Amino acid sequence: MKTKMTPKRIAALLCVVILIALYLFTLVCALLSFPNWHRLFAACLVATIGLPILLWIYIWLYGKVKDRHTIASFDLGGSEKGNGNGKEG
Repeated sequence: MKTKMTPKRIAALLCVVILIALYLFTLVCALLSFPNWHRLFAACLVATIGLPILLWIYIWLYGKVKDRHTIASFDLGGSEKGNGNGKEG
């Protein structure tokens, strides 16, 4: 069964690939004693926190533009309109 590549899935995969590449590059630079490897490590830590937050913002904005309920929506219980339970709330 082939799954559809949605923009959210593409963004998530891109985020994972970027983080893995950044980790590998940091590891190689640290092992080979490149100058300023500690700055690259700091950038890696910032990206570890920043990229998932940026991805969450992208998914949230995508849901707002498409007027859909997404995993990044603020209502955890799904109380927005169109949640499929037949109740307005």
